[in-house]
Amino acid sequence: MNMATARDRLVDSLVANDIITKSSTAEAMRAVPRHKFVDDEHQEQAYQDRPLPIGNEQTISAPHMVGHMVDLLDVDPGDRVLEIGTGCGYHAAVTGEIVGGGSVFSVEYDPDLGEAAHQRLADLSYDVAVRIGDGREGWPEEAPFDASYLTCAAAEPPSAVIEQTTTDGVVVGPFGSGQQELKRIVPGADGSYDTETIAPVRFVQMR
Repeated sequence: MNMATARDRLVDSLVANDIITKSSTAEAMRAVPRHKFVDDEHQEQAYQDRPLPIGNEQTISAPHMVGHMVDLLDVDPGDRVLEIGTGCGYHAAVTGEIVGGGSVFSVEYDPDLGEAAHQRLADLSYDVAVRIGDGREGWPEEAPFDASYLTCAAAEPPSAVIEQTTTDGVVVGPFGSGQQELKRIVPGADGSYDTETIAPVRFVQMR
């Protein structure tokens, strides 16, 4: 089975099981070659629905989790999106397929991962801005964002990320220091926010 066929079968399964419900998410995941975002030794496993190691004790999230989070973001072409935790760049590429080039801004704490992801995204013609820094600070110079998401678990939603997201936008991510929960947050005009708990999850901790 070639990679494109394996990718289509994976996405078909996620759609059939109602894990992915938006056609834009499904099309984006069909378009992004996940096998290009993992080491050679893991390429044969790229279209299994599981996380895979990407080095420095970090992982690429399972495809079902990426698809579910992109669904929850509910972004449209031209929306500006903040990502906290670039990792290998796969999630940013999927998001970028929907919003378009120049609209995804990603912050990575680990310099090695961030620089490798930036190069990989460029080589695959994804126009994603990558900055090395502390994700808790967001990216104030590029704010505001129509949506934001975290690919690593923070004990509490970072206030800077919420403040940099528009009041009609959303923040999606895993939160909790012990038991983690995937949450969808809607920022309010007064600095408060409404929270919807989606499901228990397990992500690497934010550094």
